Amino acid sequence: MVALMAVIGLVCGHAIRGLADAYAGRALADASGAGPVLTSHGGLTPVPAWPPSVELVAAAVAGIVAWRVGAPYVCFAVIGTALAFVDWRTGLLPDAVTLPAYPIVALALVPTGELPRAVAGGVVLAAGYGVLWFLRPEAMGLGDVKLAGLIGMASAALGWQALVVAAFCGQVLGALYGLALLVTRRGTGRTQFPLGPFMLLGAFSVLVLGW
Repeated sequence: MVALMAVIGLVCGHAIRGLADAYAGRALADASGAGPVLTSHGGLTPVPAWPPSVELVAAAVAGIVAWRVGAPYVCFAVIGTALAFVDWRTGLLPDAVTLPAYPIVALALVPTGELPRAVAGGVVLAAGYGVLWFLRPEAMGLGDVKLAGLIGMASAALGWQALVVAAFCGQVLGALYGLALLVTRRGTGRTQFPLGPFMLLGAFSVLVLGW
């Protein structure tokens, strides 16, 4: 089963590559508006075909998540990998990916028997991030609020403690990255950077640990 999930992740990685390139073009077209968001170097250029880093990362994430917590969580893992990659390169968390992911992830979590708690967790975490966005809209976007709902669903299916840890880890990792920007003088206290990858990394950490 783990090998099969890794193969599925590998195949999905190719689609993620195309998705990242498509949204990189859109981000470049929109770049004439507000100030730039700090993304990875070369984030608006096509992803190199070799080495197949995107495919390998997607395969590794899918395989490890399947091994640690089971196949029902692989769907979230693959979608999360796609969103993390797109957000890191472009500063975008597209609704065209995030919103359809809700029913897809919910359906995938049905075999866990914890769908009611997963849905409640999604509502709770999205609401929490919604409050943060309302208080400091310059610190995060609505895309992060919508992403929080997906993370809340996947982590709450494992338990309420897993939800708290995933949310906490995401914020801590983002803060550490912001601090690293300050220390290396690559940014200031007002520098914006994609928060989504760190939110997802916190969630993946909880899944990998099998919380």
